[in-house]
Amino acid sequence: MVQNIDELQKLGKDNLENAMKGFGVMSKGLQAISVEVADYSKKSFEEGTAAAEKLLGAKTLDKAVEIQTDYFKGAYEGFVAQATKIGELYADLAKEAYKPYEGMMGKLPLAK
Repeated sequence: MVQNIDELQKLGKDNLENAMKGFGVMSKGLQAISVEVADYSKKSFEEGTAAAEKLLGAKTLDKAVEIQTDYFKGAYEGFVAQATKIGELYADLAKEAYKPYEGMMGKLPLAK
């Protein structure tokens, strides 16, 4: 239990500061993730458009299959790489968001 009003006020202030730090970290992290997703979406759309143009210009069925196979292979590899990158960004975000709260349990004033 809290010993006096001063300890309660300090605890409240510390909790508010930690919450504000956490919100700041979350905001920056989510913004970075959003930028990555937008960049990937734009790149993916451009690559798909280029592949469609190549496919429409294919003279033979073999060439069309080759273009389509190359596109799907590249798209899959790009997706896996991007998913890995986004996963790492989320993991880093979770670690950073937790930092302000790491030492809170040790700071709680308990009655003796």
